[in-house]
Amino acid sequence: MNDRDFEARHLETLDRDLGRLTTLEQATAFVGRPLIGKGIALIFLVAAALFAAIAFGGAGNSFIIVLAATFGAYMALNIGANDVANNMGPAVGANALTMGGAIAIAAVCETAGALIAGGDVVSTIAKGIIAPESLGSVDVFIWAMIAALLSSALWVNLATWFGAPVSTTHSVVGGVMGAGIAAAGFAAVSWAQMGMIAASWVISPLVGGVIAAGFLWFIKDRIIYQDDKIAAARKWVPALVGVMAGAFAAYLAMKGLKNLIKIDLGTALLIGAGFGGLTWIVMIPVIRRQSEGLENRNKSLKILFGIPLIVSAALLSFAHGANDVANAVGPLAAIVQASQSGEFVEAFAIPFWVMLIGAFGISFGLFIFGPRLIRVVGSEITKLNPMRAYCVALSAAITVIFASWLGLPVSSTHIAVGAVFGVGFFREWYAEKRLAEARRTVPEPTVIAREERRRRKLVRRSHVMTIAAAWVITVPAAALLSALIFMVIAALAA
Repeated sequence: MNDRDFEARHLETLDRDLGRLTTLEQATAFVGRPLIGKGIALIFLVAAALFAAIAFGGAGNSFIIVLAATFGAYMALNIGANDVANNMGPAVGANALTMGGAIAIAAVCETAGALIAGGDVVSTIAKGIIAPESLGSVDVFIWAMIAALLSSALWVNLATWFGAPVSTTHSVVGGVMGAGIAAAGFAAVSWAQMGMIAASWVISPLVGGVIAAGFLWFIKDRIIYQDDKIAAARKWVPALVGVMAGAFAAYLAMKGLKNLIKIDLGTALLIGAGFGGLTWIVMIPVIRRQSEGLENRNKSLKILFGIPLIVSAALLSFAHGANDVANAVGPLAAIVQASQSGEFVEAFAIPFWVMLIGAFGISFGLFIFGPRLIRVVGSEITKLNPMRAYCVALSAAITVIFASWLGLPVSSTHIAVGAVFGVGFFREWYAEKRLAEARRTVPEPTVIAREERRRRKLVRRSHVMTIAAAWVITVPAAALLSALIFMVIAALAA
């Protein structure tokens, strides 16, 4: 063997070794990626506990506050992993945003909504689920709130692991109810309020789905299936963007900014109408200029809906941060209040550091664990494009306004996912309708086999059943878990 052959063989061996090392590094990175996320989450929990310990180190009940702060941070991580996907999923599924862009926008807007317009006052028991005086003592109240906080966080974590978007607010409600029953019996629960919440399980996703389907029908009928799609878009897209702007203006005025200024429904609707009309006028030349040179096909229409969809996702995240974070960290704030003052019946202010834990916890949870649920909502239930995703976002805002008018305690999760289902089922119905019309024009219509018709379904039935089941059992599951945790705490404290 000459030197050249030896060198060639040596280089070939070296290449194989380097290839093995590269493969090993890639495998190590793949296996270690989940561990990195869990490590970051653990660091955040420890940081929240240390922050609470430093802030209340001199207090006699500092251990309780530190423990509650850890559970509150854990709950915030789970909200970010599960709840925020409903706002960003449609935009990602429609390819209007990348996963990284969606996470960045949501993190900023959720944090801004929580810190700028987040709840500054919350009742001692979430949404009047149980009577505070029935709990008797401060210690029992604190145990109940700890049980509610931990049980709701565990349930949302489990739902996220199964890939089911659930309502974090309903999880907290179930946790409070279960701990209240364990502490004071069934008579302590406001069953009328629980009946309203149970009704919202059915009403809010149905209303969200119907509204989203209605807007999608309008877009298909007035724009997509017109001979001159670009001319139709120039006429109707400014009006649709104006409707969206008006709906979100009313939504933010009534829900997202409710803790900065009190605005009734009538005033919010007037604000929405004015803002929507102004947006419609402004968007006419914008859409005309944006549509110049576009081809007369559906792909061109997606461009016109891209920016409105991104803006709607950002506004939904801001409103979610302002409206829902206080419900999630409410039990933590209640524990801090009761530990410091010994009072747990009156309303109280949420400390700023509690809001910080909620805001940053949501951002971390979204960044680390959120992509899975974003994919489920955005692409695994049904296929979305910018027009369909726009219908989902607009439906979410309008349904919340409608529910507030009726006085129904609804979940943004149920509305958004119900709107995704509505869009998917409408597409199935519309496709069947067009197929039936086509058959009437063909002398011998083609019969499609049952298996092929099932394959052509545009909504994954498995996700429908999984998500619906998770919605139904959220309150009872969180309640049962909370009751068990409360009994364990009471036994240890006895």
